[in-house]
Amino acid sequence: MSRDLVTAFRATAERVPDTVALVDGDDRICYRALARWVDAVAGGLTGIGIDPGDRVGICLPRGASVVAGVLGVLACGAAYVPLDPSYPAERLQFMAADAGLAAVLTDEGADRFCGVPTVPVPTRDDATPSPAAVMPVDVTAAAYVIYTSGSTGAPKGVVVSHANVLSLFDGAQPLFEFGPDEVWTLFHSYSFDFSVWEIWGPLLYGGTLVCVPDAVAFDRAALHRMLLDEGVTVLNMVPSVFRHLVAGHDEPLDGIALRHVVFGGEPVDTAAVRRWLDRMPAERRPRVVNMYGITETTVHVTYRLLGEEDFAWRGPGTLIGVPLPHLAVRLLDGDGAAVPDGEPGEMVVFGEGVARGYLGREELTAQRFPALPGPDGGVGACFRSGDIAMWSAQHDSLVYLGRRDDQVKVRGFRIELGEIEESLRRATHVRDAAVCVQQSADGDPILAAFVVLHDGAGESAAALLRSVRADLRRTLPRHMVPGPVRVLDELPRTSSGKLDRRALRA
Repeated sequence: MSRDLVTAFRATAERVPDTVALVDGDDRICYRALARWVDAVAGGLTGIGIDPGDRVGICLPRGASVVAGVLGVLACGAAYVPLDPSYPAERLQFMAADAGLAAVLTDEGADRFCGVPTVPVPTRDDATPSPAAVMPVDVTAAAYVIYTSGSTGAPKGVVVSHANVLSLFDGAQPLFEFGPDEVWTLFHSYSFDFSVWEIWGPLLYGGTLVCVPDAVAFDRAALHRMLLDEGVTVLNMVPSVFRHLVAGHDEPLDGIALRHVVFGGEPVDTAAVRRWLDRMPAERRPRVVNMYGITETTVHVTYRLLGEEDFAWRGPGTLIGVPLPHLAVRLLDGDGAAVPDGEPGEMVVFGEGVARGYLGREELTAQRFPALPGPDGGVGACFRSGDIAMWSAQHDSLVYLGRRDDQVKVRGFRIELGEIEESLRRATHVRDAAVCVQQSADGDPILAAFVVLHDGAGESAAALLRSVRADLRRTLPRHMVPGPVRVLDELPRTSSGKLDRRALRA
């Protein structure tokens, strides 16, 4: 693989220069204009001394500037680090320091990023490309570092290369046959790796990317209008968000142009999908695909086209299909031996999508990215996912069964309960804490926290819980702040003294 992401984008821009690449509100940006904007961003970064191999943060509202920023950072040989503007200041400062950022593309001041130099993204009208920005990029170099929840109480950065991302699309393209007529949505935060799939899906093949504003993203009627008005053909969603958006929605769907609906991040609610499909003319129904994935293996691992088997499935777990062509999955027991069909084992992922490891965490990288014998018998790098699955020969599919540790998935984000628990224990007045996942009245997964307060706290429970919530919001992103927080005299324990999470869930 000789090409890198920037070279691939430039080839697309040369092939279809006048095709609309980006839609952001009323702004429609063709590939030629986007390429000029990217060169201007890269020129500004090289002008302040950004070198290949550096890491540059991006802290901007979701929109066209984010896409130009991502491409501009990559064009000067650096890797981008998403810094969601909605994250608490303390978390942004930790990530900026941990990543060793050379600069941050943002409209905010440097004080929010521990003094790291900040650079505004030039507006498209002010973009003046710099020839010096055009340079070869090493395909094995890091493309981005996305931070995920960490079990020790601090997030950890996953280092993903250009080659990792390109291998994802090389593997997926024969299954989807994406092309220049596709219209995608940038629905997710760029701090969530689903966005990598959303950005590069259109830009590698000459399609169009529609930026979805926050005001539209969770408004059923507004999103429906956008799908119709823009002729969206590829929609990517977390199942719980999809369920919310289609619940009680009875507008006609016969004008929808969707060809692919891709789910990831959570088990698919097949009943909600079936109800939605039944409202469409049979000849206009899109292909609905379930894709299990992991940040450490570059967004997606498996592919399963939903059919009658999936809608009728009542067994344990979720059918997640087969590995993408560039990956392989082995199911191993606790001793590292392969398990027979129908038996549960840990999913260990091999192949070109396996990331480079965790930034600055050599010991953890060695544990989770060991060299093990692959399906072909050769020893190679892999990722030990901690996810448990079994192989169903009857359904020709892996069946996802859950975790072997305390990691959970909520709205697509993999969350280490230990990180939230550590934040709770650091909160004022809290002596001990535990977190579990429960179901809301709508059937969605929510985080629930249980705290044991210090004796003699001297305030009402309600006032103390307000204080605890305020402490959490200063350190954790919104998707990691628990909904209900309950006070207990003591946390429930098993006979061996371990935390009894089953009792908490009940």
